[in-house]
Amino acid sequence: MSLFNRIKIRTPESVELEFTLAGIGNRTIALVVDYLIWGAVLIGLLIFWGLLSVQLERYLPNNRSIELWISAISLLISFTVYTGYFVIFETLWRGQTPGKRYSKIRVIRDDGQPAGVTQAILRALIRPIDDTFFIGLLLIVLTKREKRLGDLIAGTLVIQEERSIISSNFAISPEAESLADELLATQRLNTLLPDDFAVIREYLQRRSMLDTKAKTDLSLKLARQTKDLLGMQELPYQMTPDLFLEAIYLAYQKRD
Repeated sequence: MSLFNRIKIRTPESVELEFTLAGIGNRTIALVVDYLIWGAVLIGLLIFWGLLSVQLERYLPNNRSIELWISAISLLISFTVYTGYFVIFETLWRGQTPGKRYSKIRVIRDDGQPAGVTQAILRALIRPIDDTFFIGLLLIVLTKREKRLGDLIAGTLVIQEERSIISSNFAISPEAESLADELLATQRLNTLLPDDFAVIREYLQRRSMLDTKAKTDLSLKLARQTKDLLGMQELPYQMTPDLFLEAIYLAYQKRD
């Protein structure tokens, strides 16, 4: 098995994307960072709950039921923090946790789309099983797409984040340059993921090979999806879908 496996995925827009799987090394680093943060949060909460429990026992001495309730709530806190940590971050950060962001990897769905709350919940619930006897580690090493049990059930992949390809081999209209600067100044382009950018780039590279109707339909669909990802109400005045996508292409590469 090679150190990093590459896979190809065809998106719902019929665009073929290529990704590099995260690999066991990057995933281990991410998990160690996440467990350190998760452990610190859990210890802090349990210390707080322990101090509060002492006060409760003082007010309710010799009460066996209160001890059972305290133990049950401690277990509930541990489970909630364990699953909630991964669900909250992977949902809000579009497939990333602090550990994954540190190691530059991300969770996506099998169709190349960003992972959502359903995938995050399934992965979090199955994680204790993956952690038992290193089942997840063995599955990552042995399966072709390097999936642990949670990935298999949730239908997800863990990939490396890759930097944009700056050079292009297709024509860009002169108007796109000034519009790119405008978008860069007014929009939060970091909400677009590398695979969102890759879809736009693939369309711009291949649009000359599409017939007029297919080109019109696909450019409009991509422009609307990109507009929604950026939270824009509408496209700038008199901007065509193609011009908008060209400007996004240029602005995304300048964003840093």
